[in-house]
Amino acid sequence: MFTIEHDFDASVIVLVDEGAAPLREDVTVQAFASEITFEQWDPRTDRVSKITLSPEQLRDLTAALNLPEGIYRSSPE
Repeated sequence: MFTIEHDFDASVIVLVDEGAAPLREDVTVQAFASEITFEQWDPRTDRVSKITLSPEQLRDLTAALNLPEGIYRSSPE
């Protein structure tokens, strides 16, 4: 499942793990004009891990960014 919100300066996508246990923490994706960040809480280190990508590296998430606001569930494989 994931949610999409379009804020003033970024589109924010939250990816929720609904797989088999053990489940992973939610992933937050923030897409700005110049960079895209991925953040996830790491309970082992008690810190948020962050990855920053260029807009070109975001191509695989284009479909999610072009969807309207809402909550979506991926089709089961």
